[in-house]
Amino acid sequence: MPVKYTKVHRLMQIITLVQTQRGWTAEALAKEFNTAERTIFRDIKQIKELGIPIETDGGSKGYTINGTYFMPPVRLTIEEALAMSALCETLADSGAIPFIRPASMAIHKIQSQLPLAVREELTERLQTMQLRTTPTMDEEGYGDIYDTAQRALLKKKIIECKYESIGSGNDDEVFLFHPYALFFGKRAWYIVGFHENRDAIRTLKLSRFLKMEITNHSTEVPPSFTLEKHLGNAWQMIPGPKDFEVEIKFDHPFSFTISDTQWHATQDIEWHDDESCTFRCTVSGLDEIVWWILGMGPSCKVIKPPELVDKVSSLTKEMAERYA
Repeated sequence: MPVKYTKVHRLMQIITLVQTQRGWTAEALAKEFNTAERTIFRDIKQIKELGIPIETDGGSKGYTINGTYFMPPVRLTIEEALAMSALCETLADSGAIPFIRPASMAIHKIQSQLPLAVREELTERLQTMQLRTTPTMDEEGYGDIYDTAQRALLKKKIIECKYESIGSGNDDEVFLFHPYALFFGKRAWYIVGFHENRDAIRTLKLSRFLKMEITNHSTEVPPSFTLEKHLGNAWQMIPGPKDFEVEIKFDHPFSFTISDTQWHATQDIEWHDDESCTFRCTVSGLDEIVWWILGMGPSCKVIKPPELVDKVSSLTKEMAERYA
């Protein structure tokens, strides 16, 4: 169901969208807000009358706002300020997600503008809570790679790379890569794009790049590409060539631990009289889910597919032999 925007809400959203992303035309904004283009034209006129320097970019045919303009501070409720502060302190200050420490600086600026009474209450509330996140790799080792990847995406340029591919023996291989998207998932930053030497779309971990240089050759992200479509039913972030219907039996009481978490978008849980449960999902590729299953130890048993049964059986035998 489309979101119903009030006029003030729509004006604020237009300003935010144009400031944060290029290419917002009147047609695109009309579709975004489920309204007519003439309504967007009137909105743009009103935004200009408010003194906000919004103009049409002749290159992209979209709207832009002068980079020196910033919206005035917004009024936050204590709950909003608490949520933002907790997230920034956990994810930015702690380095849980590398390269977003500027978010911590931003939230401190926002906090300094809050009324004294609100700041004091916010400090007291923050002392009563903690967010524990999974540690990540230190950003110092590949900050240049992260910056290069971002610039290549912004400039729509092909990059020349060398990559440490575990077990392949091709660390000296130089290849051209067309970047499509940069995303953070499961403790690390990844880049998705077209790998010319593999003639396929690949997901590569930023920290494993041995070299990354921007070339003069331009590229375009295919109109049909979205990160969501690319990841599909991947267990985490590396989709396989084929989807599998997975079925796993979990014993009581471990079954309750499994049912408490949304492990996969397609999961379904069937309960049994003995309080065990059967976990089902559709997953693209088996290389990622097999390690999740091994982490569950003897509390579960794979029922299908047979390919996954064989993988788990083979790996557990190898593990047992190590301790024999």
